[in-house]
Amino acid sequence: MRGLYRMSPRQVSSIAFLAFAALFSPPDGARAGTDPLSAEVQGIFERSAKAVVKIEAEDDSGKLSGTGFFVDPNGTIYTNYSVGGESHDIVVSIGSARYPATRVPGGADPRSGLAILKIPAQKTPFLPLGKSSGLGVASMVMTIGYPLDLPLTPSVGCVGGFGISAGNRYFAVSHIRANVAVQQGEGGAPLLDMDGEVVGIIESSLNGGAGCFVLPIEAAEKIHGDVMRFGEVRPGWLGISFDKSADDPSRIEVQGLVSGSPAENTGIKVGDQIVKVGDRKISSTEDVLDAAFYLTAGAEVPLTFLRGGQTVDVKVVPGPNPTAPQQEAAPVSTFSLSVRLGNGK
Repeated sequence: MRGLYRMSPRQVSSIAFLAFAALFSPPDGARAGTDPLSAEVQGIFERSAKAVVKIEAEDDSGKLSGTGFFVDPNGTIYTNYSVGGESHDIVVSIGSARYPATRVPGGADPRSGLAILKIPAQKTPFLPLGKSSGLGVASMVMTIGYPLDLPLTPSVGCVGGFGISAGNRYFAVSHIRANVAVQQGEGGAPLLDMDGEVVGIIESSLNGGAGCFVLPIEAAEKIHGDVMRFGEVRPGWLGISFDKSADDPSRIEVQGLVSGSPAENTGIKVGDQIVKVGDRKISSTEDVLDAAFYLTAGAEVPLTFLRGGQTVDVKVVPGPNPTAPQQEAAPVSTFSLSVRLGNGK
């Protein structure tokens, strides 16, 4: 049929947003663009834009471009590992100004997908950090990034869900699934809540760019905290094998303990039911995997479990994770969210 054409994910998202915004539009004849949702989004964009940067670099495949954002006034930048994790000759653009950037020693973590950069500048604008734990399904969110070769661009949507897996692949930590359209160049962009606070970092695409997977900001802060304290990422390990309880599938039961492991040394026994690890409640095996990401070797963590119907609280000091160096991030994107420039493929 004549006149039909295929729309891009961003066009689809824009049409959906306009339809949604129409529900909140003022009466006929009122000035366009003054509805509450539009004003809220425009306000966040105007406040946040100066802290979002374009990143250009090179790796073994050629030149690339992505997005990042300042997290403090000292020039520290969070971005995606595919943008800043293994690249060199990194340049950060803030408006028309360009600065050479370096990777923070120990600040590239392929398991989480985070890279931490720094530029030699003082008093940089920065974004306030929020909490992804405050989000729920259908929470409104937005991102600001540099798609393709376009100027800084906002995109609006909502949270579609949360999970540690995508198909038959697992992330190192539970991710936000956001129904926000993204394009190449937006890897490393911030995901913002409607208070303008960062709740995550755009990591990979979903459904050809119609949505995305997002690293929670708490996970990025865990990595950053390790790097600042130890000069490297320090995954923790308890030495517990676990599965759903045969009597109650909503309970997670200790199936075994590694001899001499930190967990065994606290008196935990096979058959105990795990209730909480740190501040994270446990009701599924995925919850245990997610909680394990936040463990830091050498940093004491509280552990709560049930034994014979009685609640038991202990404290355990995780050891170094013996499997972490061999674990890799699970790439689930249908395309890279960094832009390949020049002859790069």
